[in-house]
Amino acid sequence: MDKSMLGDLDGLPEEDKMRMAAMVDQLQIRDSLRMYNSLVERCFKDCVDTFRRKTLDKQEESCVRRCAEKFLKHSMRVGMRFAELNQGVATPD
Repeated sequence: MDKSMLGDLDGLPEEDKMRMAAMVDQLQIRDSLRMYNSLVERCFKDCVDTFRRKTLDKQEESCVRRCAEKFLKHSMRVGMRFAELNQGVATPD
């Protein structure tokens, strides 16, 4: 985990810092899983029409690939924009 993500925790005991780091790690894992599940659900609903075969046909496979790429590009852009906005926010010291 990036130490800068925890902000200014210098005044806390080491045990509390470690606990906070573990909580941030858990939140990041939860958010990653939530994003992955959202991607799978959205692309499945949009691309898979029938259950005639165990595998995807070529049209479904290309649809899923395009859907996943679009979703990931959008997520990366949102993350980059969020980081840009956060850099512009001045912190009062």
